Amino acid sequence: MDSIIVRGNGPLKGQIPIAGAKNACLALMPATLLSEEPLTLTNAPRLSDIRTMTELLASLGAEVTALQDGKVLAASCHGEINPVADYDIVRKMRASNLVLGPLLARLGHAVVSLPGGCAIGARPMDIHIDALAALGAEIELKEGYLHANARGGLKGAVHEMRFASVGATENFLMAAVLAKGTSVLKNAAREPEIVDLAKCLRAMGAQIEGEGTSDITIEGVDRLHGATHPVVTDRIELGTYMLAPAICGGEVECLGGRIDLIESFCEKLDGAGISVEQTHTGIKVSRKNGRVRAVDVVTEPFPGFPTDLQAQMMALLCTAEGTSVLEEKIFENRFMHAPELVRMGAKIEVHGGHATVHGVEKLKGARVMATDLRASVSLILAALAAEGETMVSRVYHLDRGYERVEEKLSAVGAKIERVKGD
Repeated sequence: MDSIIVRGNGPLKGQIPIAGAKNACLALMPATLLSEEPLTLTNAPRLSDIRTMTELLASLGAEVTALQDGKVLAASCHGEINPVADYDIVRKMRASNLVLGPLLARLGHAVVSLPGGCAIGARPMDIHIDALAALGAEIELKEGYLHANARGGLKGAVHEMRFASVGATENFLMAAVLAKGTSVLKNAAREPEIVDLAKCLRAMGAQIEGEGTSDITIEGVDRLHGATHPVVTDRIELGTYMLAPAICGGEVECLGGRIDLIESFCEKLDGAGISVEQTHTGIKVSRKNGRVRAVDVVTEPFPGFPTDLQAQMMALLCTAEGTSVLEEKIFENRFMHAPELVRMGAKIEVHGGHATVHGVEKLKGARVMATDLRASVSLILAALAAEGETMVSRVYHLDRGYERVEEKLSAVGAKIERVKGD
């Protein structure tokens, strides 16, 4: 397995281009199953998860071709469709469950394996099942597969989710656009990725209102047509790279960044003493005088503080002046990076869903191990400001969500390299 070696070497300066959103693209790609006409996605990220979704869609009968060095995805599903999403592919990635809604809408039936992904909590499928059942689907679990049928087709309905699940909102949207009649999803997720999916579906001919709010209304149509859609900026990659100069000093402009995508995160940076400025081309970040100040963080659904930036924020707070408390309210088991940061000299106490971080003046390089996608990049961020050399192993997690990390950080002055494993 590959490892990444980082040598702490002081302030960073320059520009980092931010890619299209992984989580948005993984929802947009299955939308190609809803139409016989082509769907083209621009500003696509170049990640292993995107390749996994490409493989899954190909197994279902869709064609996805990467163009312009992978930044454009040309997708089409005009032939025979296989309704079975096999375990061998689905187990690799949680977002694989997003083919369930489109398959039901297009074919009226689907067989989808329970998904895999990072081990950061149960993330149950029952919210998805309840949402699709409201539209008339009958779903049962047999031998690790969800067997779904909509005899007579899906029908519009009003459904309120018990939790504002992003994935369940996306599955409901993609199923309801071809259902007969009007559907209303209450307590819908409000994330920018939901808004992006709705924009794409609307470009394909769907009738959707209310995305970005807790109530979304969908008027079913008979068919969707092709479209070209730009993938929204990845707010998690954006926040991650904004933390690089915050942690080790300097000034970095994150190209394509928008404060409105991560306002709650920016508010915490401001409280910690980090300067955040919207420019014509992105977001400019620099650390103000002295050490970072401690701040408390509670993860919440959008527009709250993103759970996917909790690990990275902890890396910043490890060297803050004072004591910070981080509360994880979205996923259990999402403090697995804490023991690895402790190996670097951090003082962290974890009790259930709370982590208390007592800031130290300096971290020290060490051999550490990535446990999941966001944890892996948090260790790299911590290493940028640590004394000496840090080796981060098991970085295959990293490649699922961050494209060309070494190139982007090296371009602003970081000393970072990838070491190929066996």
